Amino acid sequence: MPKKSFETALARLEQITEELEGGDVTLENSLKRFNEGVQLASYCDDQLKNARAKVEMLMEKDGTLKTVPFNEGKNDDD
Repeated sequence: MPKKSFETALARLEQITEELEGGDVTLENSLKRFNEGVQLASYCDDQLKNARAKVEMLMEKDGTLKTVPFNEGKNDDD
C-alpha cells in the first residue's frame, strides 16, 4: 500500500463526502465509507497538529526560539 499523505487523505475524504451526499450508496457501504472518513479525518487532524507543533517550535521571537500562537506572529498589514 502506498504511503498516505495529508493531501491524498484529504482528497479521499472529499470523495467520500461527495459519495455520501449523492445518496446512491447502500446503507452498508455508507457505513463503511463513514468509518473510513472518520479514520481519514483523524489522520488529517493528527498531521495538522504535528505541523502546527513544528511551526511553533521554529517561530523566532526576540532572537530566541519561542512557541507563539499562529495569530500572534501574524502581521496585520498583510
